[in-house]
Amino acid sequence: MNLANFLNKIFTQDGFILIDYNSKKYQIGKPIKEIPINLRILDKSLHYKLMFYPDLYLGEAYTDGSLIIENGTLTEFLEIAFKNIGRSEISTYSKILKKIRGTYRYITNYNQITKSKKNVSHHYDISEKLYDLFLDEKRQYSCAYFKDDNNTLDEAQNNKIDHIIKKLNIKPNQKVLDIGSGWGSLAIDIAKKTSAHVVGITLSENQLEYSKKKVNELNLGNQVDFKLIDYREINEKFDRIVSVGMFEHVGRKYYQKFFNQVAKLLNEDGAALIHTIGSVNSPRDPQPWINKYIFPGGYTPSLSEVASPIENSGLIITDLEVLRMHYAHTLRHWKERFLLKKDQVLEMFDERFMRMWEFYLASCEMAFKWGDQVVFQLQLTKKLTSVPNTRDYIY
Repeated sequence: MNLANFLNKIFTQDGFILIDYNSKKYQIGKPIKEIPINLRILDKSLHYKLMFYPDLYLGEAYTDGSLIIENGTLTEFLEIAFKNIGRSEISTYSKILKKIRGTYRYITNYNQITKSKKNVSHHYDISEKLYDLFLDEKRQYSCAYFKDDNNTLDEAQNNKIDHIIKKLNIKPNQKVLDIGSGWGSLAIDIAKKTSAHVVGITLSENQLEYSKKKVNELNLGNQVDFKLIDYREINEKFDRIVSVGMFEHVGRKYYQKFFNQVAKLLNEDGAALIHTIGSVNSPRDPQPWINKYIFPGGYTPSLSEVASPIENSGLIITDLEVLRMHYAHTLRHWKERFLLKKDQVLEMFDERFMRMWEFYLASCEMAFKWGDQVVFQLQLTKKLTSVPNTRDYIY
């Protein structure tokens, strides 16, 4: 079987049993479990689809139920797969198809304001109750900061907020812009902890409504204001600018526009912090399954792709921190919470949605654990003297 031969070239550590459409079994790699994981194919077309374009078809098959895992979990299978694949491409065929798809998407992707709003709504305006099932108390939907691997999710998310606030070196009464403010907790904590005035902007109507309600409950209306507006439409000056988990949605064509806008909005002695998922590899094309089903228009840049537009905007990179493994831990917490609430998820959605989101959370966890994904925290200024000379003020 060609698929079995193909997989045996990839899986050199650990392994599983492949059961094809005709119920014939093939040993892939060298399974170390006494009872190996079975990967059972229920659609004959997967015999070649998984060989030519596994980046897309593995997720589709698991979501649709045409591929099932026995004697183990999806996470256990993906752990084996990503451990063997690492930061490499799965195959030449897959690399070519990703390049074709990625090039077409780059040419046709005009991430204008209306398109950006539509992309955001696709993911963030699904259901408020869904996110309450697996996020922390403050609804932080971005990488947490684990000072200790045993931190709870809430502890790690609070660590992240504190770390960002300290790194921005915010002073009382300064004016702060939060680009992509989510459900508002970062903007609210900045206001509470620093006595600054914060403007949070989002393209999600659900997030805006939730954030405004939270501000009213906390009587912070004189310090925090949330707006439904694109970053390209803002036209005022700020002492500090922060953006967490939003840059992934900007689009490669618009990196220069984004950093030009940050430079335009930032006061001469100001500082900005951009927190974004990135890749430690050289530039490559988007992951097709994630892009099609979870984050349309999304892309995680290599460092080289953001350095040039930052330099061209006139901004200075005054600090760069690479968060490794933190998002793997974050996603593990989200996935475990999500799966524990399966009955509640199924009350809102169907089995297909359940499998799709399990694949999303588990595959992303493994991409951060074994693949090329990390988080970049870029501190940017206009002057070399805008932030202290050492990191002592952060710690």
